[in-house]
Amino acid sequence: MSGRRLRHAVNETLKAAGFPDNTQVVIAGLSNTYADYIATFEEYSVQRYEGASTIYGPHTLNAYIQHYKKMASDLAAGRTTSKGQTPKNLVDDQIPFLRPVLWDSHPSGKHFGDVHKDANTKYKVNETVTVQFWSGNPRNNLMTNETFLTVEQEQSKNEWLVYRTDAFWDTKFHWAHTSFLSGHSLATITWDISPEVPAGNYRISHYGYYKSLFASPKPFHGTSSVFKVTH
Repeated sequence: MSGRRLRHAVNETLKAAGFPDNTQVVIAGLSNTYADYIATFEEYSVQRYEGASTIYGPHTLNAYIQHYKKMASDLAAGRTTSKGQTPKNLVDDQIPFLRPVLWDSHPSGKHFGDVHKDANTKYKVNETVTVQFWSGNPRNNLMTNETFLTVEQEQSKNEWLVYRTDAFWDTKFHWAHTSFLSGHSLATITWDISPEVPAGNYRISHYGYYKSLFASPKPFHGTSSVFKVTH
């Protein structure tokens, strides 16, 4: 409904400025930023998901319509729309409530990336592979444009191809402290083997960063044993 009202307001503004009656307005929701939901006043009053997620209040839509009508008028008149006042950047004024990562650790005799619970030797399609690794807090590095895990398929001896990452629906990455005071934590990686997965040898790798006290995060990785997928 918000889209309809916005489209109608822009359409009426353009026609009032001389555009033909058959003018069509198309709203393309593409942007390089995110402003949350834009619910109508009525939807905001009900406070279901969309209304509760309209973070700038009940008149958010009317504010958007006001500015889009101004831009439509400027477009019709060939004028440049003023950018207005740039909002103040309050990033440095925010108070974080999430505790910073102080340190990561692992049990004696272990290393970051060591396997805690290994994969079975064989799996069939529609089964789930589960592997656990001694890990570091994933907030040390969010692995943007990278991955916390890979499922790798053996191509030939000592040659592996990345078959899945954490971007796929059939893989999951779960991290949890086993002891907050000691800094021990485990990463649990699961892979649901779908019917289209080719038979062959596979392994699972985990990538992350660990942090020592008063030190910068450092990378680590670990790999499971090889397991066979059959049909």
